[in-house]
Amino acid sequence: MKVASWNVNSLNVRLPHVLAWCADAQPDILALQETKLVDEKFPVEALAEAGYHSVYSGQPTYNGVAILSREPASADGIIMDIPGFDDPQRRVLAATYGDVRVIDLYVVNGKEVGSDKYEYKLAWLAAVTEWVRAEMQAHEKVIVLGDFNIAPDDRDVHDPEAWHEQILCSTPERDALAKLCAPGLADTFRLFEQEERTWSWWDYRMNAFRRKMGLRIDLVLASKALADRCTAAYVDIEPRRQERPSDHAPAIAEFSL
Repeated sequence: MKVASWNVNSLNVRLPHVLAWCADAQPDILALQETKLVDEKFPVEALAEAGYHSVYSGQPTYNGVAILSREPASADGIIMDIPGFDDPQRRVLAATYGDVRVIDLYVVNGKEVGSDKYEYKLAWLAAVTEWVRAEMQAHEKVIVLGDFNIAPDDRDVHDPEAWHEQILCSTPERDALAKLCAPGLADTFRLFEQEERTWSWWDYRMNAFRRKMGLRIDLVLASKALADRCTAAYVDIEPRRQERPSDHAPAIAEFSL
């Protein structure tokens, strides 16, 4: 089973990229973030023609998440809101595929350390952590993936000194991510030897991609039952070379099931 996460930064703009990448990479499940589409305009038919079922939760201009899959999601168990957390932003989506529970997250950016949006990010992460713990009690095989807007540690930052305690790299954010993983989620990327300086996001400014100035903030986390069967994990930077690309590249994990 090949599972991928990709912040497409507008599915309306990047749909040709998604279709081309799916045709080439053949993921079984692809979680998208920042679709930036109302549900009425989600490209269900185009994706179905490409062989993918869609579950989605969108809003105009901002946010939006979706899960594309070769096999349809179970009819029950689809969740589009963090239980008990009042939030109109479309940032979470959970669905079940066979016996695998998939949770797609578009984590709050936070803007800058100490801001109101930063405090909202930490509160949002705390709520998500409680939800994920409940999901892991109910399901043995769980994948939590998405744009986490957190670089797990300094290995995931092109210039750790410059980013020290800045947004996406601050200690409270990393501690929050560690708490999310604490019930038994493994960062699949770190299960394997990896090429140093592997990123999944590059700012559009300052020729960051060309200068290899990036962060690894797109993650595929897996519960032990799946982590034990993970055979590969990597980032595919080729879509970032396209014209008008997303600023993110797909993060991928493969499992022997």
